[in-house]
Amino acid sequence: GGQERLNMTMLALNLSNYINGVAKKHREVSQNMFPGYEIHAVTNGVHSYTWTSDPFRRIYDRYLPGWANEPEIFVRVGKIPKEEIWAAHMEAKRTLIDTVREDTGMQMSDEVLTIGFARRATAYKRADLIFSDIDRLVEIGQGKIQIIYAGKAHPRDETGKGLIKRIFEISERLGDRIRVAYLRNYNMDLALKMVSGVDVWLNTPLRPYEASGTSGMKAAHNGVVNFSVLDGWWIEGHIEGYTGWAIGPPPDVPADPSRDAEDLYLKLQNTVIPTYYENRKGWIKMMENAIGKIAYYFNSHRMMRRYVTEAYIR
Repeated sequence: GGQERLNMTMLALNLSNYINGVAKKHREVSQNMFPGYEIHAVTNGVHSYTWTSDPFRRIYDRYLPGWANEPEIFVRVGKIPKEEIWAAHMEAKRTLIDTVREDTGMQMSDEVLTIGFARRATAYKRADLIFSDIDRLVEIGQGKIQIIYAGKAHPRDETGKGLIKRIFEISERLGDRIRVAYLRNYNMDLALKMVSGVDVWLNTPLRPYEASGTSGMKAAHNGVVNFSVLDGWWIEGHIEGYTGWAIGPPPDVPADPSRDAEDLYLKLQNTVIPTYYENRKGWIKMMENAIGKIAYYFNSHRMMRRYVTEAYIR
């Protein structure tokens, strides 16, 4: 491409002194697409202070002073009493549940395992993967889970808009068996409530279309556990049963949507739900790991240092 028509990708590749993907997997996929160019990887990060909720800011200020300017300090998360981590989480969770009630009229419980999904509504994100088998989901999760969605579709993305409509229809069908809320007017303020107020952050993209993703990094800054397909940044952040859980096969195995749904249900039933209700100590340990193993690294401070030293000063 690029000979007969203006190809913006080729223009950028040919005029750049440094080319990078925004995750290691993104570099790999891009290198295969454009083999004539040397492509590096600088994995994305998020701004720690912006994406940390008030309850967690307070305990970080108390036990990890300097964290906002030096997020590497998160490795010392063990200094924070476990009961204070849980209390900060529950405060953020109640704030989100209040928002759900105010926006939708739906009353959720802060005692129920809450799954969050908030991002652009488009087909490859597969927001409805968890509803692949509704009867099975009810069997697994009735009275045990509740799900909160948010996110907008591009005005011309009819498939994305249809996806939102389908989730509303499923919510009505499920009723009180599994409460499903879709919050309106998604913006940064609502996003912060979402990534800090749920218990589990669900991410189900069709591989390998997720270049990086950042919402799971934001969730980790608030001790929220990731449950995600192994694509984008999560390949680097995932340690099974330690920083969260994977959905589906390893990244070097071809994508299989049916296997993704099956794995989601099995882990939800056999691991995620039992850990939340029967092993609170283990759950809080995973929250600590999310902070100490993910937030400490997947932040914009580290990302910008990488760009400065590897791309800008060459």
